Amino acid sequence: MAAAKKTIKHKLEYVWLDGYKPTQSLRSKTKVLDSSKFKGKLKDCPMWAFDGSSTEQAPGGQSDCLLKPVALYPDPQRINGWLVMCEVLSADGTAHPSNGRATIDDDDNDFWFGFEQEYFLYDTSTKKPVGFPTRGYPAPQGPYYCSVGANNAFAREMVEEHLDVCLAAGFNVEGINAEVATGQWEFQVFAKGAKAAGDEVWLCRYLLERIGEDYGLAVNWHPKPLGKDKDWNGSGMHANFSNKKLRTAGKQKVYDDICSKFSSKERIQQAIACYGAYNDERLTGKHETQSINKFSYGISDRGASIRIPINVVNDGWKGWLEDRRPSSNADPYKVAASIIATVKDKPYNWKDFDWRKKRRKKA
Repeated sequence: MAAAKKTIKHKLEYVWLDGYKPTQSLRSKTKVLDSSKFKGKLKDCPMWAFDGSSTEQAPGGQSDCLLKPVALYPDPQRINGWLVMCEVLSADGTAHPSNGRATIDDDDNDFWFGFEQEYFLYDTSTKKPVGFPTRGYPAPQGPYYCSVGANNAFAREMVEEHLDVCLAAGFNVEGINAEVATGQWEFQVFAKGAKAAGDEVWLCRYLLERIGEDYGLAVNWHPKPLGKDKDWNGSGMHANFSNKKLRTAGKQKVYDDICSKFSSKERIQQAIACYGAYNDERLTGKHETQSINKFSYGISDRGASIRIPINVVNDGWKGWLEDRRPSSNADPYKVAASIIATVKDKPYNWKDFDWRKKRRKKA
């Protein structure tokens, strides 16, 4: 007589973005399904609901919001665990106003994105970046970028664990490095398709936050956490992007034409509105940035709004562009949607995501 098949309990972590402004936060909760209902496929993940009144996404009298699973990955940190990236829908099944993913117009995945995510790690006991002394500041920046050694590189153990977990989950993380400031790091994610790239960036962020719980280190996503007047680099999320035209161009004119689409006043306003809150503190024209109110592009120019990588020129004008303006706290979905709309000469409802609205109302 054959032994009865053992039932496995799967832990599905539903992850979504809340409605907080000007910067959304990650939320998650666990659904347990047995192996008779869950076979390891996205289609096996049921729609779910949550209390939107606790996440700034619904009033208390009509509090239900829906979670629509859109991407599924193994969760290496949990036994029989899975990560389920979700879009937030209103109770009627339409995209919630906080749902930036739903605004992406890239059905054929012609656009490829590589996001360079910078961040600071903060000691929760001292409320300062790791590597900072109890009083004052460490030595000026210079020796910390891509550094090695206990005097210059801090919290490497956590960063390495994060890399291992992300790779085990199946995310296409292409690299990590220590960044210019003390306690600052970066990881890079690449995907073919804007939605896939956004999904992986958000889940990488989620895992970094969760791993930090074990180390007593908080992730600071602010674009200029040490102060806009301090001589320390801010944090960005540089957006490397291409479409078939850029990947096969063969002519400088193609690159000039696409870069020029970003130069109008309307498109500059659109970009700044969607590229993360308090980015004016980072985009000052210093520390490898262009001024927030100006637009420029150039070959190998890290002080430009958009950099044309030297490899593109060396490869006969075939490759990608790097928009250096997105901040570390930007939503990659909205960044991608804005870039795609600009390249396609299509409108984008950027005013729905303008982080400056709240600031102007206070003023």
